[in-house]
Amino acid sequence: MSDAFIICSNLTFSWPDDTPVFQDLSFTVGGGRTGLVAPNGAGKSTLLKLIAGEYRPGGGTASVRGVLGYLPQSLPLVGDLTVAEVLGIAPVIRALDAIESGDASEEHFTAVGNDWDIEERTRAQLDRLGLGDVTLTRHLRTLSGGQVVSLGLAAQLLKRPDVLLLDEPTNNLDLDARRKLYGVLEDWNGCLLLVSHDRALLDRMDRIAELDRGEVRSYGGNFSAYEEAVRAAREVAEKNIRNAEQEVKREKREMQQARERAERRAGNAARNLKSAGLPKIFAGNMKRGAQESAGKSNETHAARVGDAKARLDEAGRALREEQKISLELPATNVPAGRTVFLGERMQVHYGDRVLFAGQGADLTIRGPERIALTGPNGAGKSTLLRVINGEVRPEGGGTRRADGRVASLSQRLDLLDLDRTVAENLAAFAPGMLEAERMNLLARFLFRGSRVHLPVGVLSGGERLRATLACVLYAEPAPQLLLLDEPTNNLDLVSVGQLESALNAYEGAFVVVSHDQRFLSEIKVGRWLRLADGRLMETGAPDGD
Repeated sequence: MSDAFIICSNLTFSWPDDTPVFQDLSFTVGGGRTGLVAPNGAGKSTLLKLIAGEYRPGGGTASVRGVLGYLPQSLPLVGDLTVAEVLGIAPVIRALDAIESGDASEEHFTAVGNDWDIEERTRAQLDRLGLGDVTLTRHLRTLSGGQVVSLGLAAQLLKRPDVLLLDEPTNNLDLDARRKLYGVLEDWNGCLLLVSHDRALLDRMDRIAELDRGEVRSYGGNFSAYEEAVRAAREVAEKNIRNAEQEVKREKREMQQARERAERRAGNAARNLKSAGLPKIFAGNMKRGAQESAGKSNETHAARVGDAKARLDEAGRALREEQKISLELPATNVPAGRTVFLGERMQVHYGDRVLFAGQGADLTIRGPERIALTGPNGAGKSTLLRVINGEVRPEGGGTRRADGRVASLSQRLDLLDLDRTVAENLAAFAPGMLEAERMNLLARFLFRGSRVHLPVGVLSGGERLRATLACVLYAEPAPQLLLLDEPTNNLDLVSVGQLESALNAYEGAFVVVSHDQRFLSEIKVGRWLRLADGRLMETGAPDGD
Protein backbone atom coordinates (compact mmCIF):
# COMPACT_ATOMS: atom_id res chain seq x y z
CA MET A 1 0.00 0.00 0.00
CA SER A 2 1.19 3.55 -0.78
CA ASP A 3 2.45 5.58 2.17
CA ALA A 4 0.38 8.56 0.95
CA PHE A 5 -2.37 9.49 3.38
CA ILE A 6 -3.64 12.49 1.37
CA ILE A 7 -3.95 12.29 -2.41
CA CYS A 8 -5.09 15.22 -4.56
CA SER A 9 -5.34 14.42 -8.25
CA ASN A 10 -6.06 17.05 -10.93
CA LEU A 11 -7.93 19.08 -8.33
CA THR A 12 -9.88 22.02 -9.78
CA PHE A 13 -11.89 24.54 -7.82
CA SER A 14 -13.44 27.95 -8.55
CA TRP A 15 -15.59 30.33 -6.56
CA PRO A 16 -19.26 30.81 -7.55
CA ASP A 17 -18.31 33.87 -9.66
CA ASP A 18 -15.95 31.58 -11.67
CA THR A 19 -12.79 33.03 -10.09
CA PRO A 20 -10.32 30.09 -10.30
CA VAL A 21 -8.48 28.95 -7.18
CA PHE A 22 -6.90 25.65 -8.33
CA GLN A 23 -6.51 24.15 -11.77
CA ASP A 24 -5.39 20.51 -12.15
CA LEU A 25 -3.54 20.55 -8.82
CA SER A 26 -1.91 17.20 -7.97
CA PHE A 27 0.17 16.25 -4.93
CA THR A 28 0.39 13.71 -2.11
CA VAL A 29 1.15 13.97 1.61
CA GLY A 30 2.66 11.04 3.47
CA GLY A 31 3.12 10.26 7.15
CA GLY A 32 4.77 12.71 9.52
CA ARG A 33 4.32 16.44 10.05
CA THR A 34 3.91 18.70 7.00
CA GLY A 35 3.61 22.49 7.20
CA LEU A 36 1.73 24.15 4.32
CA VAL A 37 2.85 27.70 3.54
CA ALA A 38 1.72 30.27 0.98
CA PRO A 39 0.73 33.95 0.84
CA ASN A 40 -2.72 35.02 2.04
CA GLY A 41 -5.27 34.42 -0.70
CA ALA A 42 -3.36 31.54 -2.30
CA GLY A 43 -5.97 29.03 -1.12
CA LYS A 44 -4.45 27.23 1.89
CA SER A 45 -7.66 27.14 3.94
CA THR A 46 -9.68 26.34 0.82
CA LEU A 47 -7.40 23.40 0.10
CA LEU A 48 -7.90 22.00 3.62
CA LYS A 49 -11.68 22.34 3.22
CA LEU A 50 -11.51 20.42 -0.07
CA ILE A 51 -9.46 17.64 1.57
CA ALA A 52 -11.87 17.56 4.52
CA GLY A 53 -14.86 17.33 2.18
CA GLU A 54 -16.40 20.64 3.24
CA TYR A 55 -16.03 21.95 -0.33
CA ARG A 56 -16.69 19.95 -3.48
CA PRO A 57 -14.11 20.29 -6.26
CA GLY A 58 -15.14 21.34 -9.75
CA GLY A 59 -12.91 18.60 -11.10
CA GLY A 60 -10.45 15.98 -9.93
CA THR A 61 -10.40 14.37 -6.50
CA ALA A 62 -9.13 14.90 -2.95
CA SER A 63 -9.04 11.71 -0.88
CA VAL A 64 -7.87 10.70 2.60
CA ARG A 65 -6.78 7.24 3.73
CA GLY A 66 -7.92 6.53 7.28
CA VAL A 67 -9.86 8.45 9.94
CA LEU A 68 -9.79 12.23 9.44
CA GLY A 69 -9.58 14.96 12.06
CA TYR A 70 -9.99 18.59 10.94
CA LEU A 71 -9.66 21.79 12.97
CA PRO A 72 -10.73 24.84 10.90
CA GLN A 73 -9.49 28.35 11.56
CA SER A 74 -12.93 29.49 12.74
CA LEU A 75 -14.77 27.01 14.93
CA PRO A 76 -18.55 26.82 14.27
CA LEU A 77 -19.45 26.51 17.95
CA VAL A 78 -22.18 28.12 20.05
CA GLY A 79 -21.77 29.23 23.66
CA ASP A 80 -24.58 27.08 25.08
CA LEU A 81 -22.76 23.84 24.26
CA THR A 82 -21.06 21.99 27.10
CA VAL A 83 -17.48 20.81 26.94
CA ALA A 84 -18.69 17.20 26.63
CA GLU A 85 -20.92 18.17 23.67
CA VAL A 86 -18.06 19.98 21.92
CA LEU A 87 -15.85 16.93 22.43
CA GLY A 88 -18.56 14.71 20.97
CA ILE A 89 -18.63 12.43 24.01
CA ALA A 90 -21.91 13.56 25.63
CA PRO A 91 -23.96 10.56 24.32
CA VAL A 92 -21.34 8.10 25.60
CA ILE A 93 -21.22 9.81 29.03
CA ARG A 94 -25.02 9.67 29.31
CA ALA A 95 -25.04 5.98 28.37
CA LEU A 96 -22.33 5.18 30.93
CA ASP A 97 -24.27 7.06 33.62
CA ALA A 98 -27.42 5.10 32.75
CA ILE A 99 -25.58 1.76 32.88
CA GLU A 100 -24.03 2.65 36.26
CA SER A 101 -27.55 3.47 37.49
CA GLY A 102 -28.67 -0.07 36.63
CA ASP A 103 -30.25 0.54 33.19
CA ALA A 104 -29.03 -2.37 31.05
CA SER A 105 -30.81 -1.33 27.84
CA GLU A 106 -29.07 -2.47 24.67
CA GLU A 107 -29.10 1.09 23.27
CA HIS A 108 -26.80 2.25 26.08
CA PHE A 109 -24.25 -0.50 25.40
CA THR A 110 -24.41 0.33 21.69
CA ALA A 111 -23.76 4.01 22.45
CA VAL A 112 -20.73 3.12 24.59
CA GLY A 113 -19.23 0.64 22.10
CA ASN A 114 -15.55 0.26 22.98
CA ASP A 115 -15.34 3.63 24.75
CA TRP A 116 -15.63 2.42 28.35
CA ASP A 117 -12.55 4.50 29.23
CA ILE A 118 -13.79 7.65 27.49
CA GLU A 119 -13.69 9.85 30.60
CA GLU A 120 -10.12 8.79 31.46
CA ARG A 121 -8.94 9.36 27.85
CA THR A 122 -10.72 12.70 27.72
CA ARG A 123 -9.23 13.94 30.98
CA ALA A 124 -5.76 12.85 29.84
CA GLN A 125 -6.18 14.70 26.53
CA LEU A 126 -7.47 17.85 28.21
CA ASP A 127 -4.57 17.75 30.70
CA ARG A 128 -2.03 17.52 27.85
CA LEU A 129 -3.52 20.66 26.26
CA GLY A 130 -3.61 22.68 29.47
CA LEU A 131 -7.34 22.24 30.12
CA GLY A 132 -7.05 20.10 33.23
CA ASP A 133 -9.29 22.40 35.28
CA VAL A 134 -12.09 22.48 32.68
CA THR A 135 -15.04 20.28 33.67
CA LEU A 136 -17.08 18.34 31.11
CA THR A 137 -20.28 20.15 32.15
CA ARG A 138 -18.83 23.65 31.71
CA HIS A 139 -20.41 25.80 29.00
CA LEU A 140 -18.40 27.06 26.06
CA ARG A 141 -19.29 30.71 26.66
CA THR A 142 -17.27 30.65 29.91
CA LEU A 143 -14.03 29.73 28.09
CA SER A 144 -11.47 32.08 26.56
CA GLY A 145 -10.76 32.09 22.82
CA GLY A 146 -7.54 30.16 23.37
CA GLN A 147 -9.27 27.54 25.51
CA VAL A 148 -11.90 27.04 22.79
CA VAL A 149 -9.14 26.40 20.20
CA SER A 150 -7.44 23.87 22.51
CA LEU A 151 -10.81 22.23 23.17
CA GLY A 152 -11.45 21.95 19.42
CA LEU A 153 -8.10 20.22 18.98
CA ALA A 154 -8.87 17.82 21.86
CA ALA A 155 -12.15 16.91 20.12
CA GLN A 156 -10.27 15.95 16.97
CA LEU A 157 -7.59 13.98 18.83
CA LEU A 158 -10.24 11.95 20.67
CA LYS A 159 -11.31 10.58 17.29
CA ARG A 160 -7.89 8.82 17.13
CA PRO A 161 -7.41 10.13 13.59
CA ASP A 162 -4.91 8.80 11.08
CA VAL A 163 -4.88 12.17 9.26
CA LEU A 164 -5.05 15.52 11.05
CA LEU A 165 -5.69 18.84 9.28
CA LEU A 166 -5.03 21.98 11.35
CA ASP A 167 -5.67 25.54 10.14
CA GLU A 168 -3.79 28.19 12.20
CA PRO A 169 -4.09 26.19 15.47
CA THR A 170 -2.01 28.64 17.56
CA ASN A 171 -4.20 31.68 16.90
CA ASN A 172 -5.43 33.07 20.25
CA LEU A 173 -3.20 30.70 22.25
CA ASP A 174 -1.01 32.14 24.98
CA LEU A 175 2.61 31.05 25.27
CA ASP A 176 1.94 28.22 27.74
CA ALA A 177 -0.89 26.83 25.59
CA ARG A 178 1.32 27.04 22.51
CA ARG A 179 4.05 25.06 24.20
CA LYS A 180 1.56 22.37 25.20
CA LEU A 181 0.32 22.22 21.60
CA TYR A 182 3.90 21.90 20.36
CA GLY A 183 4.44 18.96 22.70
CA VAL A 184 1.26 17.19 21.54
CA LEU A 185 2.20 17.56 17.88
CA GLU A 186 5.80 16.48 18.46
CA ASP A 187 4.40 13.16 19.74
CA TRP A 188 2.08 12.84 16.73
CA ASN A 189 2.90 9.77 14.62
CA GLY A 190 0.14 9.90 12.00
CA CYS A 191 -0.19 12.24 9.01
CA LEU A 192 -0.39 15.94 9.91
CA LEU A 193 -1.01 18.73 7.38
CA LEU A 194 -0.84 22.11 9.09
CA VAL A 195 -1.40 25.69 7.92
CA SER A 196 0.30 28.23 10.17
CA HIS A 197 2.24 31.48 10.26
CA ASP A 198 3.76 30.45 13.63
CA ARG A 199 7.43 29.98 12.74
CA ALA A 200 8.23 28.24 16.03
CA LEU A 201 5.56 25.65 15.17
CA LEU A 202 6.69 25.36 11.53
CA ASP A 203 10.21 24.69 12.78
CA ARG A 204 8.82 21.51 14.38
CA MET A 205 7.64 20.11 11.04
CA ASP A 206 9.34 17.27 9.17
CA ARG A 207 8.80 18.95 5.81
CA ILE A 208 7.36 22.14 4.31
CA ALA A 209 4.91 22.09 1.40
CA GLU A 210 4.79 25.37 -0.52
CA LEU A 211 1.67 26.31 -2.46
CA ASP A 212 2.86 28.67 -5.18
CA ARG A 213 1.45 29.60 -8.59
CA GLY A 214 -0.92 26.66 -8.68
CA GLU A 215 1.62 24.01 -7.66
CA VAL A 216 2.64 22.33 -4.41
CA ARG A 217 6.39 21.81 -3.94
CA SER A 218 7.78 19.84 -1.02
CA TYR A 219 10.98 20.73 0.88
CA GLY A 220 12.56 18.31 3.34
CA GLY A 221 13.28 19.70 6.79
CA ASN A 222 11.69 22.38 8.94
CA PHE A 223 10.80 25.99 8.12
CA SER A 224 14.31 27.32 8.76
CA ALA A 225 15.67 24.80 6.24
CA TYR A 226 12.92 25.85 3.80
CA GLU A 227 13.88 29.54 4.18
CA GLU A 228 17.51 28.66 3.45
CA ALA A 229 16.49 26.64 0.37
CA VAL A 230 14.37 29.54 -0.91
CA ARG A 231 17.26 31.97 -0.35
CA ALA A 232 19.64 29.69 -2.24
CA ALA A 233 17.14 29.26 -5.09
CA ARG A 234 16.74 33.03 -5.33
CA GLU A 235 20.50 33.53 -5.55
CA VAL A 236 20.71 30.95 -8.34
CA ALA A 237 17.76 32.55 -10.16
CA GLU A 238 19.32 36.01 -9.90
CA LYS A 239 22.63 34.67 -11.24
CA ASN A 240 20.82 32.92 -14.10
CA ILE A 241 19.01 36.17 -14.95
CA ARG A 242 22.30 38.08 -15.07
CA ASN A 243 23.85 35.43 -17.28
CA ALA A 244 20.78 35.31 -19.54
CA GLU A 245 20.75 39.11 -19.89
CA GLN A 246 24.42 39.05 -20.90
CA GLU A 247 23.69 36.26 -23.39
CA VAL A 248 20.87 38.28 -25.00
CA LYS A 249 23.16 41.31 -25.31
CA ARG A 250 25.95 39.16 -26.80
CA GLU A 251 23.64 37.50 -29.34
CA LYS A 252 22.17 40.87 -30.38
CA ARG A 253 25.69 42.31 -30.77
CA GLU A 254 26.83 39.34 -32.86
CA MET A 255 23.70 39.60 -35.03
CA GLN A 256 24.39 43.29 -35.69
CA GLN A 257 28.03 42.56 -36.46
CA ALA A 258 27.00 39.79 -38.88
CA ARG A 259 24.64 42.20 -40.67
CA GLU A 260 27.37 44.81 -40.99
CA ARG A 261 29.84 42.21 -42.41
CA ALA A 262 27.22 41.03 -44.88
CA GLU A 263 26.55 44.60 -46.02
CA ARG A 264 30.30 45.25 -46.47
CA ARG A 265 30.73 42.03 -48.47
CA ALA A 266 27.74 42.89 -50.63
CA GLY A 267 29.15 46.36 -51.33
CA ASN A 268 32.62 45.01 -52.15
CA ALA A 269 31.14 42.32 -54.38
CA ALA A 270 29.10 44.89 -56.32
CA ARG A 271 32.14 47.05 -56.95
CA ASN A 272 34.23 44.06 -57.98
CA LEU A 273 31.57 42.81 -60.42
CA LYS A 274 31.23 46.22 -61.99
CA SER A 275 34.98 46.58 -62.49
CA ALA A 276 35.25 43.02 -63.82
CA GLY A 277 32.76 43.78 -66.60
CA LEU A 278 30.81 40.52 -66.12
CA PRO A 279 27.48 39.95 -67.91
CA LYS A 280 24.39 41.25 -66.06
CA ILE A 281 22.80 37.81 -65.67
CA PHE A 282 25.90 36.45 -63.96
CA ALA A 283 26.15 39.50 -61.73
CA GLY A 284 22.47 39.17 -60.76
CA ASN A 285 22.93 35.54 -59.79
CA MET A 286 25.87 36.39 -57.58
CA LYS A 287 23.93 39.25 -55.95
CA ARG A 288 20.97 36.98 -55.20
CA GLY A 289 23.31 34.38 -53.73
CA ALA A 290 24.88 36.97 -51.44
CA GLN A 291 21.45 38.19 -50.33
CA GLU A 292 20.30 34.63 -49.60
CA SER A 293 23.46 33.94 -47.62
CA ALA A 294 23.00 37.16 -45.61
CA GLY A 295 19.34 36.28 -45.02
CA LYS A 296 20.21 32.81 -43.70
CA SER A 297 22.88 34.29 -41.41
CA ASN A 298 20.36 36.84 -40.16
CA GLU A 299 17.80 34.09 -39.47
CA THR A 300 20.40 32.05 -37.58
CA HIS A 301 21.36 34.97 -35.34
CA ALA A 302 17.71 35.96 -34.84
CA ALA A 303 16.95 32.42 -33.71
CA ARG A 304 19.86 32.59 -31.27
CA VAL A 305 18.56 35.90 -29.88
CA GLY A 306 15.10 34.32 -29.53
CA ASP A 307 16.56 31.34 -27.68
CA ALA A 308 18.50 33.65 -25.36
CA LYS A 309 15.36 35.67 -24.61
CA ALA A 310 13.45 32.46 -23.86
CA ARG A 311 16.15 31.44 -21.37
CA LEU A 312 15.91 34.92 -19.82
CA ASP A 313 12.12 34.55 -19.48
CA GLU A 314 12.57 31.12 -17.90
CA ALA A 315 15.12 32.51 -15.43
CA GLY A 316 12.71 35.35 -14.61
CA ARG A 317 9.88 32.93 -13.88
CA ALA A 318 12.12 31.05 -11.44
CA LEU A 319 12.77 34.27 -9.51
CA ARG A 320 10.35 34.79 -6.66
CA GLU A 321 8.94 38.27 -6.40
CA GLU A 322 10.42 39.85 -3.29
CA GLN A 323 7.73 41.67 -1.33
CA LYS A 324 9.82 43.86 0.97
CA ILE A 325 9.07 47.37 2.14
CA SER A 326 11.92 49.70 3.05
CA LEU A 327 11.18 52.72 5.24
CA GLU A 328 12.77 55.58 7.13
CA LEU A 329 10.63 57.19 9.82
CA PRO A 330 12.66 59.96 11.51
CA ALA A 331 9.45 61.93 12.24
CA THR A 332 8.46 59.29 14.79
CA ASN A 333 11.60 59.81 16.89
CA VAL A 334 11.03 60.16 20.65
CA PRO A 335 13.85 61.46 22.91
CA ALA A 336 15.15 58.83 25.31
CA GLY A 337 14.16 60.71 28.48
CA ARG A 338 10.63 61.67 27.47
CA THR A 339 7.70 60.06 29.35
CA VAL A 340 5.01 59.22 26.80
CA PHE A 341 2.67 57.48 29.26
CA LEU A 342 2.38 57.36 33.03
CA GLY A 343 -0.19 55.24 34.85
CA GLU A 344 -0.29 55.10 38.66
CA ARG A 345 -2.39 52.68 40.72
CA MET A 346 -4.66 52.09 37.75
CA GLN A 347 -7.77 50.14 38.66
CA VAL A 348 -10.26 48.81 36.11
CA HIS A 349 -13.45 46.81 36.65
CA TYR A 350 -14.28 44.22 34.03
CA GLY A 351 -17.88 43.24 34.72
CA ASP A 352 -17.90 42.18 38.37
CA ARG A 353 -14.17 41.43 38.30
CA VAL A 354 -11.40 43.82 39.38
CA LEU A 355 -8.79 43.66 36.64
CA PHE A 356 -5.73 44.76 38.62
CA ALA A 357 -5.16 43.32 42.07
CA GLY A 358 -4.14 45.12 45.24
CA GLN A 359 -3.44 48.83 44.88
CA GLY A 360 -3.75 48.67 41.09
CA ALA A 361 -1.16 48.68 38.32
CA ASP A 362 1.70 51.12 37.72
CA LEU A 363 3.21 51.61 34.26
CA THR A 364 5.66 54.16 32.86
CA ILE A 365 6.69 54.25 29.19
CA ARG A 366 9.69 56.44 28.35
CA GLY A 367 11.40 57.34 25.11
CA PRO A 368 11.54 54.85 22.23
CA GLU A 369 10.98 51.78 24.41
CA ARG A 370 10.00 48.52 22.70
CA ILE A 371 7.76 46.68 25.14
CA ALA A 372 6.22 43.21 24.88
CA LEU A 373 3.11 42.64 27.00
CA THR A 374 2.59 38.93 27.68
CA GLY A 375 0.35 36.84 29.90
CA PRO A 376 -2.33 34.18 29.78
CA ASN A 377 -5.52 34.54 27.77
CA GLY A 378 -8.15 36.54 29.63
CA ALA A 379 -5.66 38.32 31.91
CA GLY A 380 -6.67 41.77 30.60
CA LYS A 381 -3.86 42.63 28.16
CA SER A 382 -6.18 44.13 25.53
CA THR A 383 -7.98 46.14 28.21
CA LEU A 384 -4.66 47.54 29.43
CA LEU A 385 -3.86 48.71 25.88
CA ARG A 386 -7.22 50.49 25.79
CA VAL A 387 -6.37 52.19 29.08
CA ILE A 388 -3.04 53.38 27.65
CA ASN A 389 -4.83 54.63 24.52
CA GLY A 390 -7.48 56.47 26.53
CA GLU A 391 -10.41 54.38 25.28
CA VAL A 392 -10.99 53.04 28.81
CA ARG A 393 -10.79 55.33 31.82
CA PRO A 394 -9.66 53.61 35.01
CA GLU A 395 -12.05 53.77 37.97
CA GLY A 396 -9.11 54.24 40.29
CA GLY A 397 -5.68 55.80 40.03
CA GLY A 398 -4.59 58.16 37.27
CA THR A 399 -3.04 58.29 33.80
CA ARG A 400 -1.08 60.94 31.95
CA ARG A 401 0.02 61.01 28.29
CA ALA A 402 2.51 63.18 26.46
CA ASP A 403 1.19 65.57 23.82
CA GLY A 404 2.26 63.27 20.97
CA ARG A 405 -0.16 61.04 19.11
CA VAL A 406 -0.99 57.50 20.29
CA ALA A 407 -1.94 55.05 17.49
CA SER A 408 -3.41 51.56 17.77
CA LEU A 409 -3.09 48.69 15.34
CA SER A 410 -5.55 45.89 16.12
CA GLN A 411 -5.51 42.42 14.65
CA ARG A 412 -8.84 43.24 12.95
CA LEU A 413 -7.15 45.98 10.85
CA ASP A 414 -10.33 48.05 11.18
CA LEU A 415 -8.73 51.51 11.32
CA LEU A 416 -9.33 52.50 7.69
CA ASP A 417 -12.51 53.49 5.83
CA LEU A 418 -13.38 50.39 3.80
CA ASP A 419 -15.24 52.37 1.15
CA ARG A 420 -12.37 54.77 0.47
CA THR A 421 -9.43 53.89 -1.74
CA VAL A 422 -5.93 53.33 -0.38
CA ALA A 423 -4.89 56.78 -1.66
CA GLU A 424 -7.98 58.48 -0.18
CA ASN A 425 -7.34 56.91 3.24
CA LEU A 426 -3.73 58.11 3.23
CA ALA A 427 -4.88 61.60 2.21
CA ALA A 428 -7.25 61.64 5.22
CA PHE A 429 -4.45 60.65 7.62
CA ALA A 430 -1.82 62.94 6.02
CA PRO A 431 -3.69 65.89 4.49
CA GLY A 432 -0.56 68.03 4.30
CA MET A 433 1.30 65.55 2.08
CA LEU A 434 1.45 66.38 -1.63
CA GLU A 435 -0.22 63.90 -3.98
CA ALA A 436 3.07 63.03 -5.70
CA GLU A 437 4.60 62.27 -2.28
CA ARG A 438 1.62 60.06 -1.40
CA MET A 439 1.99 58.08 -4.62
CA ASN A 440 5.73 57.60 -4.03
CA LEU A 441 5.07 56.55 -0.44
CA LEU A 442 2.40 54.03 -1.44
CA ALA A 443 4.78 52.59 -4.03
CA ARG A 444 7.25 51.93 -1.21
CA PHE A 445 4.42 50.06 0.53
CA LEU A 446 4.05 48.01 -2.70
CA PHE A 447 0.92 49.80 -3.95
CA ARG A 448 1.59 50.63 -7.58
CA GLY A 449 -0.51 51.56 -10.57
CA SER A 450 -4.22 50.86 -10.19
CA ARG A 451 -3.76 49.22 -6.77
CA VAL A 452 -3.67 52.63 -5.06
CA HIS A 453 -7.21 53.32 -6.31
CA LEU A 454 -8.79 50.13 -4.96
CA PRO A 455 -11.27 50.40 -2.06
CA VAL A 456 -9.69 49.11 1.15
CA GLY A 457 -12.65 46.73 1.58
CA VAL A 458 -11.55 44.58 -1.39
CA LEU A 459 -7.91 44.25 -0.33
CA SER A 460 -6.38 41.00 0.91
CA GLY A 461 -5.26 40.75 4.53
CA GLY A 462 -1.63 41.48 3.66
CA GLU A 463 -2.57 44.46 1.48
CA ARG A 464 -4.82 45.88 4.19
CA LEU A 465 -1.94 45.56 6.68
CA ARG A 466 0.37 47.54 4.36
CA ALA A 467 -2.29 50.22 3.77
CA THR A 468 -2.92 50.52 7.52
CA LEU A 469 0.81 50.76 8.26
CA ALA A 470 1.22 53.53 5.67
CA CYS A 471 -1.63 55.54 7.19
CA VAL A 472 -0.60 54.98 10.82
CA LEU A 473 3.13 55.59 10.42
CA TYR A 474 2.85 58.62 8.13
CA ALA A 475 -0.16 60.23 9.80
CA GLU A 476 0.07 63.89 10.82
CA PRO A 477 1.30 64.25 13.49
CA ALA A 478 3.50 61.15 13.47
CA PRO A 479 2.71 58.72 16.33
CA GLN A 480 5.04 58.69 19.29
CA LEU A 481 3.44 55.60 20.84
CA LEU A 482 2.12 52.56 18.96
CA LEU A 483 -0.12 49.93 20.55
CA LEU A 484 -0.35 46.58 18.76
CA ASP A 485 -2.73 43.79 19.82
CA GLU A 486 -1.78 40.38 18.38
CA PRO A 487 -0.80 42.04 15.08
CA THR A 488 0.46 38.84 13.41
CA ASN A 489 -2.74 36.80 13.81
CA ASN A 490 -4.05 35.69 10.40
CA LEU A 491 -1.12 37.26 8.53
CA ASP A 492 0.90 35.22 6.09
CA LEU A 493 4.65 34.99 6.58
CA VAL A 494 5.42 37.61 3.90
CA SER A 495 3.10 40.10 5.64
CA VAL A 496 4.65 39.34 9.03
CA GLY A 497 8.06 40.16 7.52
CA GLN A 498 6.70 43.45 6.16
CA LEU A 499 5.30 44.35 9.59
CA GLU A 500 8.70 43.57 11.14
CA SER A 501 10.42 45.87 8.60
CA ALA A 502 8.02 48.73 9.36
CA LEU A 503 8.39 48.37 13.14
CA ASN A 504 12.17 48.24 12.88
CA ALA A 505 12.08 51.57 11.01
CA TYR A 506 9.75 53.13 13.61
CA GLU A 507 11.64 55.35 16.09
CA GLY A 508 8.95 55.88 18.72
CA ALA A 509 7.75 53.72 21.61
CA PHE A 510 5.50 50.72 21.17
CA VAL A 511 3.70 48.17 23.29
CA VAL A 512 2.86 44.91 21.54
CA VAL A 513 0.70 42.04 22.79
CA SER A 514 1.89 38.87 21.08
CA HIS A 515 2.64 35.23 21.80
CA ASP A 516 4.86 34.93 18.70
CA GLN A 517 8.37 34.71 20.15
CA ARG A 518 10.11 34.84 16.78
CA PHE A 519 8.23 38.02 15.86
CA LEU A 520 9.09 39.67 19.19
CA SER A 521 12.73 38.78 18.68
CA GLU A 522 12.78 40.22 15.13
CA ILE A 523 11.35 43.59 16.25
CA LYS A 524 14.02 43.84 18.97
CA VAL A 525 11.83 44.06 22.07
CA GLY A 526 13.91 45.39 24.96
CA ARG A 527 11.44 45.36 27.85
CA TRP A 528 9.12 42.57 28.90
CA LEU A 529 5.95 42.93 30.98
CA ARG A 530 3.71 40.10 32.13
CA LEU A 531 0.09 40.53 33.23
CA ALA A 532 -1.14 37.54 35.25
CA ASP A 533 -3.43 37.09 38.24
CA GLY A 534 -4.14 40.81 38.28
CA ARG A 535 -0.48 41.81 38.62
CA LEU A 536 1.66 43.67 36.07
CA MET A 537 5.26 42.58 36.51
CA GLU A 538 8.61 43.30 34.84
CA THR A 539 10.20 40.08 33.57
CA GLY A 540 13.03 38.97 31.36
CA ALA A 541 12.49 37.55 27.90
CA PRO A 542 10.70 34.16 28.03
CA ASP A 543 12.74 31.05 27.38
CA GLY A 544 12.94 30.12 23.71
CA ASP A 545 10.43 27.57 22.42
